[in-house]
Amino acid sequence: MGTFNVTIGVGHSDNGSLTEVSAMVDTGATHTTLPHSLLTRLNIEVRDRREFTLADGSEVSRGFGQARIALDGMDWVCPVVFGPEGQHILGATTLETFNLMVDPMDERLVPKILRVRPF
Repeated sequence: MGTFNVTIGVGHSDNGSLTEVSAMVDTGATHTTLPHSLLTRLNIEVRDRREFTLADGSEVSRGFGQARIALDGMDWVCPVVFGPEGQHILGATTLETFNLMVDPMDERLVPKILRVRPF
């Protein structure tokens, strides 16, 4: 599957204005990661420091907090990782919060349809 970007809004969890950014959709990333400088400028605070294992196997300690994310006409408060400059990744927990999944053929996000089996 290739990668693709979507436009998301990012802001402080207490409402207010949102800043639009382009983020790469990465279902292999657990959390959404945005540049530390962007999150700080939006007055989003580091609430914790956590250890993360990157795709190459290396481990890093990064700030962890909450931001309001707007996507697909909705907005929710989601966990975010304070990342390096230039890193705009939309991760799996945000996709789950928005009940979205990846359509790899058309490179887009689509609503996840819950299938319930009858008893």
